[in-house]
Amino acid sequence: MAVKFRDYYEVLGVPRDASKDDIRKAFRKLARTHHPDVATSKEGAEERFKEINEAYEVLGDEEKRKKYDAFGQQWKHGEGFTPPPDSGGYGGWEGGDAGDSYHFEGTGFSDFFENFFGSRAGRGGFTRGGSTAGSSRPRRGRDIESEILVTLEEVMSGAERTLVIQPQHHGHPEGRRTVTIRIPKGVTEGQLIRAAGLGEPGSSGGEPGDLFLHVRLERHPDYRAVEHDLYLDLRLAPWEAVLGATVPVRTPHGETRIKVPAGTEQGTEFRLSGKGLPKGKTGEFGHLFAVAQVVMPATVTEDEKRHWQALAAASKFNPR
Repeated sequence: MAVKFRDYYEVLGVPRDASKDDIRKAFRKLARTHHPDVATSKEGAEERFKEINEAYEVLGDEEKRKKYDAFGQQWKHGEGFTPPPDSGGYGGWEGGDAGDSYHFEGTGFSDFFENFFGSRAGRGGFTRGGSTAGSSRPRRGRDIESEILVTLEEVMSGAERTLVIQPQHHGHPEGRRTVTIRIPKGVTEGQLIRAAGLGEPGSSGGEPGDLFLHVRLERHPDYRAVEHDLYLDLRLAPWEAVLGATVPVRTPHGETRIKVPAGTEQGTEFRLSGKGLPKGKTGEFGHLFAVAQVVMPATVTEDEKRHWQALAAASKFNPR
């Protein structure tokens, strides 16, 4: 199945030899502009952010980037792309009919990503059944798998998602199904969502298999999720770190304020209890850790420069 090639370097606006840090900075800059929560123009913001997020999902991951670079240079932007025969499948599944694959819509990933990085199913996965030619014994249908991209907003409240599952048997589409799956509140990165009975149909009266969705959390411009905890960079001016300050912090639960004591060092963590992600249906929440990042001004006026020079002359502090 040929799909349009995606140039992830072009999406993030970085060269092919960009460092991991440059890629991270490019993502954050674009994300803070195009994330639906902050975008000036809401029209198309969600799709644009998904594109940026997908590019970072690949280029920000060492193994995915290596794989993309190895094969991606063979295609030019805009040309039809057919993935290498061994490119998909969660590190390469064993078993199953190599002609059986599935096209998914509604997972949050593009067709290109799914083709290239294995968000297709039906290549073995959890093989707990499958029919045998000439057998009349009831056989359970095979389970199928895919990945699903989940936003932090969906983690906070839970959500329903409509998926389209399109079998591609030896290139002949058949059996297109539209299904609704439930994303549970408090779901975490790597968790499996099981949708019972949505796998391959059974044979000879056997029950259908299940659909298993591997959860991938959408990258957020501000938060980094670790299980049920969140981390964010608390950007401080040098004088705020030296003199102390009370600064606003936006959390998924609303805005709050943190009292930064005088002499706060780079990397100091401030814990906001219960301001993280939900722990399933327990009613409890993880923590939010605000990590102090002292930010230097990019430019200074002549007047500001004179004040910095006066401080340098008066201060007896020696960092070395």
